[in-house]
Amino acid sequence: MDLSHLGRASRLPASPEAATLDYVPNPRPDRPYLVRFTAPEFTSLCPVTGQPDFAHLVIDYAPGETIVESKSLKLFLSSFRNHAGFHEDVTIGIAERLVEEMRPLWLRIGGYWYPRGGIPIDVFWQSAAPPDGLWLPDQGVPAYRGRG
Repeated sequence: MDLSHLGRASRLPASPEAATLDYVPNPRPDRPYLVRFTAPEFTSLCPVTGQPDFAHLVIDYAPGETIVESKSLKLFLSSFRNHAGFHEDVTIGIAERLVEEMRPLWLRIGGYWYPRGGIPIDVFWQSAAPPDGLWLPDQGVPAYRGRG
């Protein structure tokens, strides 16, 4: 298994396209289970103003033959810091890349974006119906309430 990041010094990728995601064999391929990654301080840039956008991302997936290595995922998500994209494109793009490369049984993403122009934008996507018997906990992120 050749991993790009685990156990090595790694620089922040210049862009999401330049980021390398590492995958390792699923240690429990005989049963569906849920893996959750939470990025409560995710940032990207507004493609119009260049100002930072902030989100709380929750990525849930049921592994197929592989699982994503967490350090490489952290670096991939951090590479969006200087990436300009609309909330919808960024959220769905993250999910599509993981689905394309990792080929999980199922994946969903919740992008809970903080207000832009006074309106919070939440973006949700899933690859398909979840596998039978898979426990799907709530993503645990409350709707935006401002100062209330």
